[in-house]
Amino acid sequence: MVNRRDTLGVSEDMERTTGRDAHRSNISVIHALAQTVRSTLGPKGMDKMVVDGLGDIVVTNDGFTLLNEMRVRHPAAKLAIEAAVTQQDKVGDGTTTVIVLAGEVLRKAEDLLEMDLHPAVIARGFRTAERMAQEILEDIGEAVGPDDDEIITRIAHTAMTGKAVESAKETLASLAIQAVRKVIRYDGKRAVIDDDGVKLERMVGEPTEASTLMKGVLLARERAHPSMPTRVERANVGLIDQPIEIKDPEIATRIHISDPRQMQAFVEQERKNLAEMVERIVASGCNVLFCQQNIEEPADDFLSQAGVFAVRRVPRGDLVRLAKATGARIVSSPHMLDAAYLGRAGKVREETLGKSTFIYVEDCEDPKAVTLLVKGSTAHAAEEARRALEDAVGDIGSALTRGKVVAGAGAVEVELTRRLRERARTELTGKERLVTEAFADAMTVVPRTLIESSGADAIDQLSLVEARHERHDIWCGFDVVSGQLVDAWEAGILEPLEIKTQALASATEVAVTILRIDDILIGDAPAAESGG
Repeated sequence: MVNRRDTLGVSEDMERTTGRDAHRSNISVIHALAQTVRSTLGPKGMDKMVVDGLGDIVVTNDGFTLLNEMRVRHPAAKLAIEAAVTQQDKVGDGTTTVIVLAGEVLRKAEDLLEMDLHPAVIARGFRTAERMAQEILEDIGEAVGPDDDEIITRIAHTAMTGKAVESAKETLASLAIQAVRKVIRYDGKRAVIDDDGVKLERMVGEPTEASTLMKGVLLARERAHPSMPTRVERANVGLIDQPIEIKDPEIATRIHISDPRQMQAFVEQERKNLAEMVERIVASGCNVLFCQQNIEEPADDFLSQAGVFAVRRVPRGDLVRLAKATGARIVSSPHMLDAAYLGRAGKVREETLGKSTFIYVEDCEDPKAVTLLVKGSTAHAAEEARRALEDAVGDIGSALTRGKVVAGAGAVEVELTRRLRERARTELTGKERLVTEAFADAMTVVPRTLIESSGADAIDQLSLVEARHERHDIWCGFDVVSGQLVDAWEAGILEPLEIKTQALASATEVAVTILRIDDILIGDAPAAESGG
């Protein structure tokens, strides 16, 4: 029911939707969003073109990019997109799966609502089903370790299959694996990968196959002074997160100057103080300096005269990466800089490519931060390659940190459906069983979508896959590329278990949240006040 006025005295500026109408409204929005992105799923997924208000065009089949570019306004759709963002942040892949699963689970919920099941009962049932599904996924996941080169390579290949850069996936997969292995560390037997350890920088003008891994950090910056050296070999790197300048007094200060010589003395004293800061930097042995904030004149001139390569206004994230790559320690003042706090790099250089200038900090001895230089003949090609590599790096990292993988091609979802139905029959009764079986049926949306994207008959092929699973062929799936039923594990179609577990958790959270909303209040935008 939709009202602008009601007995609660809700403002006339508020539009209110309650009860079953609120559920229908929210579910229809999530389902529409799922239908929009669904056709991008899998290796044969279609591209979407998004044109913004300025006429800029984005063509992609990457779910996360598409969701960001769509700029939806409905609050329910925003909730779903937030879940997809969580998936991207935690795993780096699987955002489309989250939305598609959420849409299908809610479609099943709508059928249950029509059977007069209470939303709270459905929500509780979905929670139970999700807990069981997580247990099943954990059980069927196969172990993987950092030395399992073949499995890790196949994970990278799977992440890039169907992308625009698939022809270069051998090169890109190798780079992704090298990058992850540079930044991985171990807490006991558990692998830990720094999310910020791998930086991806796109560069236009060369083919994607020319992409490289840099053992260091690339910065879109330039030297603080044109007289500074453009290249430094055997760099001793200093990192400062405060400005190199004379700070203003923290309290109001008045200076009385009655003679021009006093003014000159005041300026000279400031120059002397800056010169002392630079002397301290040089005395530490630093010949390359990165400052998070400003380097004031004439400090940049003094540094130039001393032959120091300095860069100002370096973003905090890049400063942290420089510390990880070079082994330097970030300090807050030039007076704190000491030889023990300096990092090391084989060379640091400035290079101009087209209209852009970059600083290369490379050949670091044992870097804990690296940069993937992702190249493409056009800006679109370079961006698609960057997205593909981002997925590959995320999938490899997820597989190694969780230590488990599963086969793709829809195999894991079909097996999950089979086992979940079986557990519902043997462990649950009544409404809880009914809801769990509906949840299990929703899982088949993934293999069904993959089959449809290939042009094959989804009903026929899915029934064949399900029959194989009934005979305990747990990795049987539909290979979208060949259009055939395959053993997905033997075919090398592998994905991290965490993609599946996180997508399931996120999709369920969206569905439960939507089901618990029975009242929607939407206010009109306030009119601008006229000036008097």
